[in-house]
Amino acid sequence: MRNTLAVKAAENLSKIRETTPLIHNITNYVVMNYTANVLLSMGASPVMAHAENEVEEMVAFAGALVLNIGTLSDAWIRAMITAGKKARKMGTPVVLDPVGSGATTLRTQTATQIIRETGVDLIRGNASEILSLTADDSRTRGVDAMHTVDDAARIAKVLATELKTTLAITGPEDVVTDGTRVAKILGGHPLMARVTGTGCSATAIAGAFMAVDPDPFTAACSALAFFAVVGKKAGEHAAAPGSFMIALLDALYTITPQELEAEGQIITLAA
Repeated sequence: MRNTLAVKAAENLSKIRETTPLIHNITNYVVMNYTANVLLSMGASPVMAHAENEVEEMVAFAGALVLNIGTLSDAWIRAMITAGKKARKMGTPVVLDPVGSGATTLRTQTATQIIRETGVDLIRGNASEILSLTADDSRTRGVDAMHTVDDAARIAKVLATELKTTLAITGPEDVVTDGTRVAKILGGHPLMARVTGTGCSATAIAGAFMAVDPDPFTAACSALAFFAVVGKKAGEHAAAPGSFMIALLDALYTITPQELEAEGQIITLAA
């Protein structure tokens, strides 16, 4: 029996390769070059533009906007808010990566401000980052400081409903929920945790899938299944982090929609 979400992932990858959507990234210095190459390798078109006086114009051309708070400054925060508001007016999907949210007040406040003032269609982060976004009166408060994907999955549906968005919680296993539907994505490779920027790359990839799929839930499932298969393929050709980085770009380029459908492990969980 064919996995309908894996079929959808394959269809979405074909659309990306056919349309080459422009993905506007306001992202951090650490990953800017690598995530641009990730998007190029998979078939999308990246632009990295964060100047306040051009982000509205730039996002008007884009198929999706990706906001990543990894290396914040006051000017970048203003640019993210400005771009997010413009994207919202145009109906352009917005993806947020709350890098390090929960670690410092600035990061946590910035992530929640972006959600509050611009609205986001998808938030991609690890379990602790996602759980840091809860409000003071949230039903998810009181969770221990260290979190696993399984910890987060138990309350992710509640949090997605509270935040009015779709959540993609990544780790050894990934969980995606929009508050109603829930899916788990398996795969990947241990070396993915040894290369800076793989999480940020997952967010950028999600932006590319959001540009061709209006349903944030299926787009996120597609993106994470794609990246998991890519990571597994790269690991078969790499012995260490350095060679893995290159193998990952090669796998992003060479994987076919047919391989994604056959090898993508997307498991629908009980609602």
